[in-house]
Amino acid sequence: PPPPPPPLEETSNRRGRARPDLSLPPRERAAADAGPSTDAPGSEQTPPGASSRRPRERAPAGGDEHRPLSLGRSLAAPSGMEEEEESRRERLHFRVCRFILESGVKLGLGSLPLASACTIYHRFVARTAPGAYDPYLVATAAIFLAGKVEEQHLRARDILNVCHRYLYPRLPPLQVDNTFWDLRESLVQCELLMLRVLNFQVSFQHPHKYLLHYLLALRGWLNRHVWQRTPLGPTAWALLRDSYHGPLCLRHRPQHLAAAALHLALLCYGLEVPGQGGSGRDWWQVLCEGCTWDILQEIGREMVAVYEMDAKL
Repeated sequence: PPPPPPPLEETSNRRGRARPDLSLPPRERAAADAGPSTDAPGSEQTPPGASSRRPRERAPAGGDEHRPLSLGRSLAAPSGMEEEEESRRERLHFRVCRFILESGVKLGLGSLPLASACTIYHRFVARTAPGAYDPYLVATAAIFLAGKVEEQHLRARDILNVCHRYLYPRLPPLQVDNTFWDLRESLVQCELLMLRVLNFQVSFQHPHKYLLHYLLALRGWLNRHVWQRTPLGPTAWALLRDSYHGPLCLRHRPQHLAAAALHLALLCYGLEVPGQGGSGRDWWQVLCEGCTWDILQEIGREMVAVYEMDAKL
């Protein structure tokens, strides 16, 4: 026969708690299940609704039990690698913008189409993932599109020949074969992609007309002999053109870019506009609304950084 079961008070349920003694009255049984009285001296009173379990003791400081997980630190790239990657992208965009300007000069483009081409390239790069598209194909399509925007149309064949010669000077000129037609198809498709990415907003306000206005205004303020001896206009124009090697056109207003280029040209030749000290207002405050000394200094430093980048390359 099977052995007799153990007494009820010694049996345990699945949770490890002793079963209640059914031989006790209900009131005494409830008191026994509740444990020791909270009114006893030395016992801690448990607030209503709180768990009766004792909290687990914390591990000592420096232990590995409660050390927080450093997933962000392990997955994120170090700051040194990020800076190196950012510097590499800046050098690449500088070379591509130089490719746009030099190819555009060979194609006979004016200052406004060249500025539009660089602006289109910078806007497209800012709205797409790094490395998603071939930068030189994007630059070639930007030249093709800028010629249409500024009413200086260029044939696709001429653009492809000049750009191909710039990138591969040792190769023979392109022939009208399958390679040429493939390149032309890529150029057209990239142009349509750029229009969709930019939401067909490819008409920009450039600082060149403001620079011309500022030069005409300062011409009457400066000495006539100083104006004739100093190439202030060509220098300011060259500074403004070279500023398109970087994304300055995306961060600053065109009026401020024109004023900063002229201010930097004045500093290069050590010229001062007469009468600006006694009136209480400088010439850039008179000609350019909202322009301040801090804005001129910031844009001037960015323009100088363009030439420092050119020296490094």
